[in-house]
Amino acid sequence: MKQCIAALLALLLLIGLPVSAAETDAAQTPQPFSFAQPDFDVPCRAAVLMDQTTGAILYEKLPDERLPIASITKVMTLLLTFEALEAGRIHLEDIVPVSEHAYDMGGSQIWLEPGEQLTLQEMLKAICVASANDAAVAVAEYVGGSEAAFVEMMNAKAQELGLTGTHFANACGLDASGHLSTARDVAMLSREMLTKHPEVTQYTAIWTDSLRGGQTQLVNTNKLLRRYEGITGLKTGTTSGAGICITASATRDGLSLIAVVLGAASSADRFAAATTLLDYGFANFESAAAPLPENAPLTLPVTLGDSDRVTLAYQLPGALLVPKGGAAALRAELTLPERLEAPVETDAPVGAVRLFSGDQLLGEYPVLTAGPVARRTLSTAFFALLKELSRL
Repeated sequence: MKQCIAALLALLLLIGLPVSAAETDAAQTPQPFSFAQPDFDVPCRAAVLMDQTTGAILYEKLPDERLPIASITKVMTLLLTFEALEAGRIHLEDIVPVSEHAYDMGGSQIWLEPGEQLTLQEMLKAICVASANDAAVAVAEYVGGSEAAFVEMMNAKAQELGLTGTHFANACGLDASGHLSTARDVAMLSREMLTKHPEVTQYTAIWTDSLRGGQTQLVNTNKLLRRYEGITGLKTGTTSGAGICITASATRDGLSLIAVVLGAASSADRFAAATTLLDYGFANFESAAAPLPENAPLTLPVTLGDSDRVTLAYQLPGALLVPKGGAAALRAELTLPERLEAPVETDAPVGAVRLFSGDQLLGEYPVLTAGPVARRTLSTAFFALLKELSRL
């Protein structure tokens, strides 16, 4: 009898006045770690070296100056095309119509004829390997309905990605009034392309290929494919207004870098600048796995809930960028409450992991709840009591 009375009193306490969930400081949104600017110059008007995984800027030269970018424009054309492929709106085997408008494109081309039938896959090879303007416009018309409509899609995507210095006037990169971007924006666009659709490197890493049964030879305009270890792409560009440009991507030992060079005076300067930037990145930085805090709990106790524990989800990055040899100095600090009070919602921030390289803070990442815990009600408390009584 005494046990029953004690249990009933406990039941009343469990369904007492509501109390708020334990307050915790939400982790800050992780920001790319800033590294010291190196003391060298590269022969071009603007440049950026970016870590593809984290978005950290490792080198910059006039990164926000708005400039023409020539055929680097085609990275956005490719991004929208691969998004349409992923959504199932188009397919690699589709025949892409060739309009008079696409036929009239100047500059680099594969000499498409109106009414000629090439598959989308063949068009992508022409764009990525030969930087074909006619193929880029034909694909833009196929994806968007017209080049003008596609350009609207390009500018909407630029706004979505936060490319504040970018505005497109066409799908191929020929010089046009107001057709401008920045080295920073190009790096961000390239990162989006490579991260969300890495399959693009199946095309951008092709050195030579052919179309039309071998009648049209394709040779990649990115000569780094033959000169630089780990190069994967991405796009070159040359016009009288833009000068000679490249966004070059490369991967070595798990570290992926993007080097953007705008407005070089010659092709030799373009490739020399990109090589200098990539060499600097690979010589001075490495990618390391983010450490989990020692003895990090997988769950937290919950009071006044219909479950006594909630599972935790640690939102740590897959990899960190650190100075060369800095992986051994990585450490993690965990901030968590001892317990939570119901109700607890899914994805509620309850703590944070701070990652350090030595004493330098690299980033702060949230610890979230992986599921909900409802507040205990009279009925749930009553059934819990019955369960306990059945064990007596």
